[in-house]
Amino acid sequence: MVGLQEHGTSVVLQLNRPAKLNALSTGLEQALLDALHTPQVQAARAIVFTGSERAFSAGADTSELPEMTPDRIAAYYRGSGSVYDVVSRLPQPTIAAVSGYCLGAGFELALACDIRVAADTAQFGLPEVGLGILPSSGGLTRLVRAVGPALAREIILFGERFPASEAHRLGLVREVIPQARMLAVALERAAFLATQPAMAVAWTKAAIDAAAESSAASSLLIEQLAYAALNRTEGQKQ
Repeated sequence: MVGLQEHGTSVVLQLNRPAKLNALSTGLEQALLDALHTPQVQAARAIVFTGSERAFSAGADTSELPEMTPDRIAAYYRGSGSVYDVVSRLPQPTIAAVSGYCLGAGFELALACDIRVAADTAQFGLPEVGLGILPSSGGLTRLVRAVGPALAREIILFGERFPASEAHRLGLVREVIPQARMLAVALERAAFLATQPAMAVAWTKAAIDAAAESSAASSLLIEQLAYAALNRTEGQKQ
């Protein structure tokens, strides 16, 4: 359900559930979790997440919703549903390479990545409210932090799909690329990030996340402590 390909010091993890447009079932989420713990991914210097030309992921597998009692939902977030937070906390730089549908949980997975590049075919959206639920795999929180509460309300409450060009205008994707070149460009970006000192990348990612949640004074202190920790480490240039 999840393909793994090595490209130099980067890896590509490909969602592979074509019959369901890569809908994120608990099984697919668990397969992605398992892939993240493989030696190849653990050793990688950058990770690219992608799907098919037709769909990065069309969202959660809604056929599982009727079975989700409160007890099962709590267990889900402790199990396969933790994959979104695991992705967001990876020490390596992560890139979502998005083609086609990127909806619901698929969009939440893309938002958990550090950088998003999109094919000109990509369509984004969070339709959960129309189903009587809400984005709950980190997408609501990450979208608010990315675009602010006012725009997040519009995107989530209306639940409308929007194209890659609009996602780029909102700052949700780094660049929009012709479909035929999208994965190659994502790999080029990953290859560059893979050359950066790994410890500096990991600490910088953590400091940025902390800055989003901290006071200015706390964030400045984190910067300074991280700098002190990185000084004279392997990879630090004099």
